[in-house]
Amino acid sequence: MSTAIDIRSVVKRYGTATALHGVSLSIADNEFFTLLGPSGCGKTTLLRCIAGFEDVTEGEIALFGQNIAGLDPNHRPVNTVFQQYALFPHMTVLDNVAFGLKMKGVPLSDRTARAGKMLEMVHLSAFADRLPAQLSGGQQQRVALARALAPEPKVLLLDEPLSALDLKLRQAMRVELKTLQEQTGITFIFVTHDQEEALTMSDRIAVMSQGRVQQIGTARDIYEAPVNRFVADFIGETNLIEVTVDRIEGETARVTLPGGHAITCPAAATTPGKHHLSIRPERLSLATTGDLTATVERVVYLGTDLQLLTRLPTGEEFHIRLQNSARTEIPAPGTTVALHLEEGAARLLAD
Repeated sequence: MSTAIDIRSVVKRYGTATALHGVSLSIADNEFFTLLGPSGCGKTTLLRCIAGFEDVTEGEIALFGQNIAGLDPNHRPVNTVFQQYALFPHMTVLDNVAFGLKMKGVPLSDRTARAGKMLEMVHLSAFADRLPAQLSGGQQQRVALARALAPEPKVLLLDEPLSALDLKLRQAMRVELKTLQEQTGITFIFVTHDQEEALTMSDRIAVMSQGRVQQIGTARDIYEAPVNRFVADFIGETNLIEVTVDRIEGETARVTLPGGHAITCPAAATTPGKHHLSIRPERLSLATTGDLTATVERVVYLGTDLQLLTRLPTGEEFHIRLQNSARTEIPAPGTTVALHLEEGAARLLAD
């Protein structure tokens, strides 16, 4: 598979402040790639550098092998969909979608046909003659997507485009976005702080923090095998407990849990001593005798799940998620429970 975007040691400074610290990553052609991280982590800055709205201070960005540093935004074969859809209020939906094609000098009949095809793809053919103000937020989002896709860019950049939508609409649009990407074969680079969005749609994810890439991988890689505390804590829910590492052999460690029980687990850490262990709440079960003991402080009913808020003998908080059913026995607050860790549930992190 060919490389669509190659980002090489990119640094971006604003005066004395550094927004990107030597970021390097490659994005494949026809890939749905997500830049994920909290506000201020540098993900939107990196997207703007790809689009040409920001110049890089150091390093370079190549698009299909061509260094695009000297190209103005309108000369780059990329389009961007922003949080605010910026539709022209006085134009019909069809004219909005056809606008970019008009700017490129595409003949009227061709651009009308192409815009119509895009509206069909986003299920808005019946709304072609309406004005943006006559559409819902989700429909406006689809128009913005159709407009960005109409000129057939090689890369589509999406800067948190779902943030203004309500929860159910965001969930529906995630499916539609991934379907659109597969149908068009265009490389999508998606920026979000929403981990669920990233896990749902992405072929691969780059987790960013403080202007640096912390980890790149598939959704499963990122969730099941985080490399450090930031990734483990940011992606999903996890328990981080301090443990003593007895020994490390390759990618496996022998650690002693609070309470004295020893287990073998996958390890990102490479040296013995004190490290943090990540244990996902859903990878635990109640047992007669277990790997850990904890005291239940509160039980939260979540419909499909029960969340047990507990505390270890060391005083550390520890969360457990149990699949709910009519047969589930709910331990009362104050009860001491034994916890069994599923195989592979724990991972030793490189702090």
